[in-house]
Amino acid sequence: MQHSPSVGRRQLLRAGGALGLAAAAAPLLPSPAQATPAGPRTTVTDLGPAIEQFALMSGILVGDTVYIGSRNLTPTRLIAFHLPTRRVVARTDLGTGHSVQALAADADGRYLYAGVLTKADEGGPNLFRWDLRTPDAPAVAVGRTEDRDIRELAVAPDGTVYAVGGVPGKAPALWGYDPGTGLVRRLGVPDPNATLARAVAATDTTVFFGAGSTLAGGGGASRASLHAYDRATGTFTDVTPPEMEGDPSLRELAVMGDRLVVTTAGSTGPAKLAVMDLADLSSYTVTATGGKVAKTLTTDGERIYFSGEAGLHAYTIATRSIAPVRSDAGDLGEVWGLDHVEGAGLAVVSGYGFVAEIDPATGTSVVTDLGTAGAPVTPQTCMGIAADDRYVYVGGNNVVARHDLCGGGVVNLRAPGEAKDAEVVRGVLYTGQYSSQGMWTYSPAADRQPRRLAQFPSEQNRPLDLCFDPVNGLLLAGAQSDTEGGGSLWTYSLRDGRKAAYINPIDGVQLVRAVTTREGVAYLGGDNPTAQGPRGTLVAFDPVRGRELWRLDLPLATGVAALAVRGRHLYGLTRKGGLFVVDLRIRRVVHTADLRALCPGFAAMATSRGWVYGVSDTTLFRVHPKTFAVTTVVAGIDGAWYSGPHVNTDGLGRLYTLRGHRLVRVDDRPVL
Repeated sequence: MQHSPSVGRRQLLRAGGALGLAAAAAPLLPSPAQATPAGPRTTVTDLGPAIEQFALMSGILVGDTVYIGSRNLTPTRLIAFHLPTRRVVARTDLGTGHSVQALAADADGRYLYAGVLTKADEGGPNLFRWDLRTPDAPAVAVGRTEDRDIRELAVAPDGTVYAVGGVPGKAPALWGYDPGTGLVRRLGVPDPNATLARAVAATDTTVFFGAGSTLAGGGGASRASLHAYDRATGTFTDVTPPEMEGDPSLRELAVMGDRLVVTTAGSTGPAKLAVMDLADLSSYTVTATGGKVAKTLTTDGERIYFSGEAGLHAYTIATRSIAPVRSDAGDLGEVWGLDHVEGAGLAVVSGYGFVAEIDPATGTSVVTDLGTAGAPVTPQTCMGIAADDRYVYVGGNNVVARHDLCGGGVVNLRAPGEAKDAEVVRGVLYTGQYSSQGMWTYSPAADRQPRRLAQFPSEQNRPLDLCFDPVNGLLLAGAQSDTEGGGSLWTYSLRDGRKAAYINPIDGVQLVRAVTTREGVAYLGGDNPTAQGPRGTLVAFDPVRGRELWRLDLPLATGVAALAVRGRHLYGLTRKGGLFVVDLRIRRVVHTADLRALCPGFAAMATSRGWVYGVSDTTLFRVHPKTFAVTTVVAGIDGAWYSGPHVNTDGLGRLYTLRGHRLVRVDDRPVL
């Protein structure tokens, strides 16, 4: 695999007067463009729900029932899967946020606590409690942490609930909920440079807080940290094993008898597992797991079981050795729940939407699809989209939905993680899979399920934009490194299978948010998720030789969201609704417009029938190829996207995107 060093900041080509540099309060946003209603030559066809499944993000065993939290569904909900009957026997809707990542039960098994994730601070509760003695009664809101997202919960033996999580731009705190008083208290911030906390565990005397920077890493962000909070004195002590300090973050904590079990998320190195003596935290062992993540801890007393990107593993306490857990359950995908069932083996909650009961001694298993067992199968928010004249593919959590444009059927294909973006080339689907899954492919003529095409550096974990370079026969992907900062350009040759990853082709802090191509040249759009440093740089890049050709720094208050090419013009949208057009012959910006009324945030672009189209969270619009005037094609499209909108074309000029949770085809025939 080929890597490139960071490109030096050289004498830059700047845009001059066309940018309106004096408008510092709103760079690249001069007088608002006028959007006109769509004309009668636009046909919108509803193709049905884009993705339907019971998507999940957490699971915990209480008694003989596995409780599971939903993911990217409306409303958020909990279901109860009864292991003896293998049926969903209860459910409750929470109605706040988009996903339930955190579940914990009290010592008596009466109360199940759930913490939710939200896209924005809704000002309402994010901590809920379900009384499992009366499961027909709905869960109730019991409190709110000021950290927007609750990533993990723990219940101390006395019933006190502890929560950790985070909100962008703010160091995570430890929060405590007292069920006696009903109060939620902020107990302190032990690591001011952390960007996220995903691990917490509690005893009678101590709460353990695990944090780091799995998201928004790089720069001055901290790495893995473990702090012990003394419940009597209210003080924190750093107890991080030095062997773990180089990993991006603590991933999971669990109290198992007289031991504290600690795992990390890896990046450039493998994840680690530590077993610490609760009576003397300086007495511990640390073992490298071999994978990039270790989570969902459980034990049978002799072994500690955990999941990683390659399935289940068992750590034998006596020998300090790790071995895979073999079973006939097949690919478990992303595991969100793992518990030991006395006398029965392991209960595994898979992101593919099933529960697997596995006997680790024999490898035999029983797999139950949750939808078949009674879980509600409903529309999910979506990610990447791609199309040709036969199929449309829509990405979601651990799934790619294949819509047959001829027969009308929909098939859910399994793809681990999230298909952040996708392209169809000569009838074959190619996707960029988050997190650290690389590129995947699926041929409807040859494959039963998607398969991995190529891996790339695991720290370059978040592919954001995928396109095909027909001149060089290359798939191009722009990516972000969540843990290290910056990003990369990936290339994969459909001709000979060669691949390359060019690390930080823009600079050390800008990720590659957008990529497009013209005549064998890749155009990269930079973005910077941090508050400091450059953003909005355009780089023309030779994807074969792996070198920069030229660059153009734009005075953006925010980064590039999307790029598209038509003829000699490169079109771009910023993350706050700025439109710019670059003449590639003279390498200057020749037009800008303020589209904040149509494009308030993230956006995507595509070229079809000689026009450039853009889609935001609210609107589908087009840009005139001569005057650059912007026209609304579909107002109020309001696509149910999880990580930014997408639009793609089928090669016949028809566009595909979302209207709400539904897939739509837009046949737009404007007249020049």
